[in-house]
Amino acid sequence: MSTAYAPGKSILFGEHAVVYGRPAIAVPIRQVRAQATVQAGKTGKGVFLSAPNMNWECYLTESPKGHPLRAIVMNTLSYLRVSAEPDIIVRVDSTIPIACGLGSGTAVSVAIVRALAEYFGIQLPREAVSELAFEVEKIHHGTPSGIDNTVIAYERPVYFVKGQTPVILIPARSFQLIVADTGVCSPTRAVVADVRSKWECDPRQYSSLFDEIGEVSWAARQSIESGRTNDLGPLMNRNQELLRAVGVSSPELERLIEAALQAGASGAKLSGAGRGGNMIALVTEETAPRVEKALRASGAAHVIVTEVASGTTDIHSADGT
Repeated sequence: MSTAYAPGKSILFGEHAVVYGRPAIAVPIRQVRAQATVQAGKTGKGVFLSAPNMNWECYLTESPKGHPLRAIVMNTLSYLRVSAEPDIIVRVDSTIPIACGLGSGTAVSVAIVRALAEYFGIQLPREAVSELAFEVEKIHHGTPSGIDNTVIAYERPVYFVKGQTPVILIPARSFQLIVADTGVCSPTRAVVADVRSKWECDPRQYSSLFDEIGEVSWAARQSIESGRTNDLGPLMNRNQELLRAVGVSSPELERLIEAALQAGASGAKLSGAGRGGNMIALVTEETAPRVEKALRASGAAHVIVTEVASGTTDIHSADGT
């Protein structure tokens, strides 16, 4: 039997613009994760897929074509050159909320790839894991940028530009974030498709907005790498203004963002596709308890307090639920 894990993620800067070639920054969130387990089957009927969180199970041959679990298993077995369908059980469990901007679908894919590779005694490079997950991202999101599979597969903060080698960020100074869930599901595929439709109707306006978002992401990278963490709050606020103009905020997000700012956060914005899902806020050790309390009082379904540590490519989290 083999077991593998993959974390959730949060986008700090650059969502939506990243689909159009502008930079974005994201970090893994390890308090929530997907787990995949592979073990020998006993029926001789091939691969059996089990996903209790989704209330779904069936044999691979009976699963609907185009289903993400079917796709990631078949693609991975092909990549591993497993010629005949093996008699195995692939089980997936996840604590990552679905359709909330924390990368639930991608984390499941990454965990499955890792578990299958380990089961067959093959060590895959992170690039290969990321590429396999990206193919399934297309099922989830239609026209994904590639940032989700990158940050989750590498499990490091990344500065990402579509089509370029991701840059692993090493913060010069630690900083704290709070991630809060609106409780409103927002399928990324639908929101990304709607933004694309608007961009096609008015490419000049939306390209200008994407350019500005990209400039914010670049400035944020410089601030993170130089230790000027006080600059991140205003940059988050500016990013949120631009995302409002793109049309992806929502009353629920705005309520939590305002609550965080009023409680002492120096910056706050939506994280992910928007129109629901999660928001993030920049806090300090002193302001974090007040901001967390305010977010819960304003209706946040879940709250996570996270520290992005200095002098390392890792990220450490403390459960605030």
